[in-house]
Amino acid sequence: MSDPAIAIVEFDSIAVGIFAGDAMVKSSPVSAIYAGTVHPGRYLVLVAGDTASVEVALETGSEAGADAVIDSIFLPAIHNDVVAAIVSSVEVADFDGDAAGIVETATVASVVEAADAGVKAAAVSLPAVRLADGLGGKGYAIFAGSVADVEEAVEAAVERSTPTGHLIRHVVIAQIHEEMRQNLADDLRFNQRLAHHSGDR
Repeated sequence: MSDPAIAIVEFDSIAVGIFAGDAMVKSSPVSAIYAGTVHPGRYLVLVAGDTASVEVALETGSEAGADAVIDSIFLPAIHNDVVAAIVSSVEVADFDGDAAGIVETATVASVVEAADAGVKAAAVSLPAVRLADGLGGKGYAIFAGSVADVEEAVEAAVERSTPTGHLIRHVVIAQIHEEMRQNLADDLRFNQRLAHHSGDR
């Protein structure tokens, strides 16, 4: 996904989400669309392409979705680290620095926007952005780096996500313990961590 602009529309109805997604790609020559269900029974549509095309698609999807739209974002120049974090898993090598910052939101769209704001505001890495499935529809982003940089990134992420009302919590851990770092690197889902640990016995 190397397009300059993306938009995400999040729906509380699967039927309406499919209808709106179809309208979005019919309305504008976007270069890519990624659509599907996420927990808890929501539907996500992400379109990518040039700025003008994505803007038209977003407007169409918002109108078609009407009151089924939970959240939406438009990012005309999404940071490459956000794309990489969404599509890949956490690796220890990605977790640079002593500090970690976590921003948790109620929607997928808001956490993607928060992650983008954070990595653009400070010299941090983005080990993970996790979206909806297995999280009850919530999302969270992890920033890593020096304490000062992580604090700056979290501040920018919180500032971006607060006006929407979808911010849940945010924390900064000044010196994350190596054991916790390893837990984050192995798997962010608790049940998977337990299963992995049991298999080692």
